Amino acid sequence: MQGTLNARLNRQLQNDSNMTLSEFEVLVRLTDVPEEYLTVSELAQALEWEKSRVSHQVTRMERRGLVQRTSCPTDARSAHVVLTACGRKAIEAAAPGHVEAVRRLFLDELTTEQLTTLETLATQVLARIEAEDG
Repeated sequence: MQGTLNARLNRQLQNDSNMTLSEFEVLVRLTDVPEEYLTVSELAQALEWEKSRVSHQVTRMERRGLVQRTSCPTDARSAHVVLTACGRKAIEAAAPGHVEAVRRLFLDELTTEQLTTLETLATQVLARIEAEDG
C-alpha cells in the first residue's frame, strides 16, 4: 500500500507541478523551520535519509533553482540547504494539489474509527522502532 500510494502521489506531483515526491519532501522540511534552511545533516535526520542521498537530491534541486547550498558560518565542514524564492513558489503551487490527492486517495476512504485504529497501529510501530534505536 505504501509503495503504491507513494508512486501515485509522485505521479500526481510530477504531472501537476513538475516536482517529484522527494523534492516535495525536502521543500516541506525547509518550510517547516522559520529560518528556511537546515544543514545537510539536519535535513538527512528530518527525512530519515542517508546523507549521501540528501546531497544528491540537493544537487538536483540546486540545478532547478529550488534550493541553494551556502557555507555554514559556525562549521566549515557543513553546509546549509536554503529554500530559494523559486522553491517557495514551487511548493506553494504544489501543496494544494498534493493535499487534495492525499485526501482523495487515502483519508476520505477511511472512517473515523479506521483512522483512530491506524493512529494506534502507527504509534505502536513507531514506538517499537524508537525502542530498537535506543
